[in-house]
Amino acid sequence: MENATVEILLIEDNMNDAELAIRAFRKGNINNSLIHLKNGADALEFLFGTGKFEGRDIKNKPKVILLDLKMPKVDGLEVLTKIKANEVTKAIPVVVLTSSNEHPDIERAYSLGANSYIVKPVEFDEFAKVVTDLGFYWLLKNQPPV
Repeated sequence: MENATVEILLIEDNMNDAELAIRAFRKGNINNSLIHLKNGADALEFLFGTGKFEGRDIKNKPKVILLDLKMPKVDGLEVLTKIKANEVTKAIPVVVLTSSNEHPDIERAYSLGANSYIVKPVEFDEFAKVVTDLGFYWLLKNQPPV
C-alpha cells in the first residue's frame, strides 16, 4: 500500500455499506485502486501521513474521496473541514456519501467544500448504480487540476 497509487479513498464505518460500494465498483468494472478506511481518524492519518501512516508519500493523493458523515472517532464533517483547509489536500474532490438527508448536514457539507452530496439509496441495485456512476464521473470524466 505504501507506494501504490490511490485513486479512490472510501471512508466508511459501516462494513455493509463499504462492501456494497466495493462490490458496485467491481461490478461496474471500475477496478481503480481503492483504499477503505473505517473512521475519520484513520482517514486524516492516511491523508496527512501521520500516526499509523507515518512516512506515507502524501503527494500520492486520491482522485476522489467518498466520505460518510456519521463515523466514530472523527466525524465526516471534521474530516471534510481538515481536507479543505490544507493546501495539499484541498483540491481533492470529496463526495459525501451518507444516509443523512438532513438539511443542516447538507448545508454544512457544502459550506465546508464538499464537491457533491449523495444520500445512500437503500435498495442495493440503486446503491450500486449510484456508486458506479460516481466512479465513472470522478475517475474518467472529471478533469482535476494537475
